Order: sequence, then structure tokens, then C-alpha cells
Amino acid sequence: MNRAAVTSRLMGLLLLAAGYPSAGFAQDTLQPYQLVRSLQLVQDRIATGDHAALPMQAKLLEMTDARLREADAQDFKDPRNFRALLVYGMSGGNPVTVEAAVSRAATDPGNLAIAKGVIDYLNGRPGDAIEALRPIDPMALPGDVGAFLALVKGSLLAGDQPATALTLLDEAKLLSPGTLVEEAALRRSVGIAVAQGDAARFALASTQYVERYLYSPYASQFADSFVSGVIALHMSISQDKLADITSMMDPERETVIYLRIARRAAIDGLSELSAFASARAEHDRDGNTIQGDPRALLYSSLSTVTSDTIEDVRSKLGRIDRSRLSDGDRALLDAAQAIAGEVVAPPASLPAASPTPSAVAPQPESEVATAQAADAAGLPPVEGAVSEQPAVASAGGTAVAAPASPAPVSATDSATVLPASATATPAGPDMNDPTDAAMMKTRRQLDLIDQMLGAAPK
Repeated sequence: MNRAAVTSRLMGLLLLAAGYPSAGFAQDTLQPYQLVRSLQLVQDRIATGDHAALPMQAKLLEMTDARLREADAQDFKDPRNFRALLVYGMSGGNPVTVEAAVSRAATDPGNLAIAKGVIDYLNGRPGDAIEALRPIDPMALPGDVGAFLALVKGSLLAGDQPATALTLLDEAKLLSPGTLVEEAALRRSVGIAVAQGDAARFALASTQYVERYLYSPYASQFADSFVSGVIALHMSISQDKLADITSMMDPERETVIYLRIARRAAIDGLSELSAFASARAEHDRDGNTIQGDPRALLYSSLSTVTSDTIEDVRSKLGRIDRSRLSDGDRALLDAAQAIAGEVVAPPASLPAASPTPSAVAPQPESEVATAQAADAAGLPPVEGAVSEQPAVASAGGTAVAAPASPAPVSATDSATVLPASATATPAGPDMNDPTDAAMMKTRRQLDLIDQMLGAAPK
């Protein structure tokens, strides 16, 4: 009997059982392994984008849990039913149900060792779970149990042994292609590859996920890992490769991904990546401008706010509809407008110079170094994932105007930006000179905006 026929038959039994006020009919009609297999088939449909199956999954979980709670030693003489119990547990089943059922089952020591590891896993004891499952080879088990065991072991070892975890996740994909197991294994592989700095693995897993599971209800978790990975691995992933991966998405999802990348890149000071992602978010695949989303306009402006085209940037910023931005993005807009205004502002008038040079306070070397370093530094890096709905910003409009104390500069930093001559005191900007005064003012404002962007909601 082929997969479609099995699915149809099991769905018919499930629908018949669901018409009764309790799970009694299902308990009398279906064995535990049949219910668990039905649950897997429904979950596999959900993983590939059939969200209409979600209510069916909820009903199946309820029925499967009830059936396993009442299963006795006679039921577990059938090895398929005990394997089904293990699969139910590794699918995130009720730990109380699994532990009670295992206590009634008479099975071999190998199966009991797996069951112990699964129970530890469900009860939040990862160390005990790893020790119990370490000697068990998923590839030596029947495929239904082996695939889930490889996924569980890979997840448990992701932090301490990422290379081993990736191998286990590959085994999970091999044992259960086209299923929820493969979807979860690919999704977790993306995150581990980022932590490992493995750009090739990241690109491969991302490509496979987008090809097969873009419409999974868990795809938002993939999107979080993907955006973080693009930022973390930006030196190793070409724009062409990024475009190849996103081209497999539908236009709406592709635009959202590029908006998230552009925002994160702008905050982290990755001007080239921010400009690329903003341009992709602003234009469709035929090169036509997409009207209406102010975020792309904002993020592209952030990457060029101190460029030679400042008047164009100010014009773009002025056209942004603030009411359509989140609180966090409004804080970024305030910062961008503040620095753009300072770049073109005329120098402030200064009091007349004192006739005696000794009356003019010398410019501290640390302040000169801080201003010059701020001018050269660009936007500071900020770690962390970006959600599609940023948190409310702590910095409001008043924070833009608040002065910021310059950060201290280390001896190493000073040596790189100050003159190295030991025979004369380093000369700071002449504050009586309008040009020097304007440059100093702009540099201090840049330092302020850098700090604001670094503290902006991620």
C-alpha cells in the first residue's frame, strides 16, 4: 500500500473516531503505533505548508496521549507499539504519559536505555539524557526511531559538540526525508553553522530549507537564524549567493527578509550590506521600484547619512511617514535626521579670541583622539537577533539632543590617531577657525549618533 493510500485510510479512521465525544472508540480501534503514525503523517503535511492540518494534529495528540496512558504490558509486547511510544516522546509528547507507559512495558535493555534518555530529555535533564543516549547509534535502529533519536542527540550536543551535532542532524535528514524531522534538522543546522562560522554549511542548509519548507509554521525560526547568519557571515557570503537563496522565496517573504537584513546591517555599521539589502527591498525582481514601505527608505538612508549626497539623504528622510514606523525605527529616524542636519548646519558663531594665547585652554589630547576615532569608526557593532516587531525604544526624541560624554581612548588608540612626534605638543583643532569648529561639532555629533544607534532596539 502506498503512502497516499495509508494516509487516506488512517485519516478516515481518525475522522470517524473524532466524531465520538471521547477517545474511547479510537482506543478500541487503533493500536498506539497506528495513532502515532497518523500523527507523523499529519505533522509532515504541516511541515510542507498544509496549515489546515493543524486542528487535526491537536486532536491526534489528544487521542494518542489517551491511548498510551491506558496501554498495558500486553500492548507493548508488539515492538511497534513501544517504538511508537519512543517516537511520541521524542516528538515532544507528555513526559508523564511516557514515563508511566515505560514503567508498564516489558522490553529489552536497549529500548529501556533509549526510553530513559527520552524521559530525561523531556524532563529538562540534558546532561543525563546525553549520557543515556551517547552509546546508541541512530543508524543501527529502525528508521522511525533512528531519525528522531538522531534529531534529539543532535539538538542536545549542539552547544558542546557542534561538529558531532551536525553529523547527527545529517543522519536525521537521511533517515527521514520530506518529513517534520528533516525540517527541524535543517532549521537547527542553520543555527549551528552560524555559531561555527561555516558559511558553506549555512548556505547549503538555508538553500535546502527554502526549497522544501518555506511555508512551514516554524519558518519564522528559520528566518531569525538566517538573518543572524547573513550578518555574522557577511564577509564569507557573497551578495550573489544571498540573492540565489532569496530568489526561491515568494516576493513578499523576500522583501521582509531584505528589510530585516538591511535594518540589522545598518545598526551594525555594515554599510555595503545595508545598501544592498535596502535596494533589494525597494525594487521588485524586474527592477521596478516598490512604493509604500518606509522602512527600506530609512535603512538605505542610514548607510549613507554621512556621505557626499547628504542633501539627497535629507530629502529621502523627510519623505518617510513616521506614523508607519515602529517605535524603534522612529528612534533610528530621529538619529539619522539629527546627524544629517548637523552635517549641513553652518558653524556656530564663536566669541572673540583672547589677546593672550595663554588665556585659551588647550584642547585635551583624549578629546581630540575621541572625536577623530569617532569620525573614522562608523557605526558600532551590535550583537543579537532582530525581530520583525522591534521592542519599544528607550530613547525618544529628547535623547537625540542630549549631549554624550566622549568615550575614553586607550593608549593604543591614541597612538594610531595622534601625531607621533615627541618634540612638540600635538596640535588640536583651532576652535577660533570656523572650519575646524564645524568639523569638531560634526565629529562629536557622529559620536553621539553612533552611541544612539548602538543602543537602539535591535
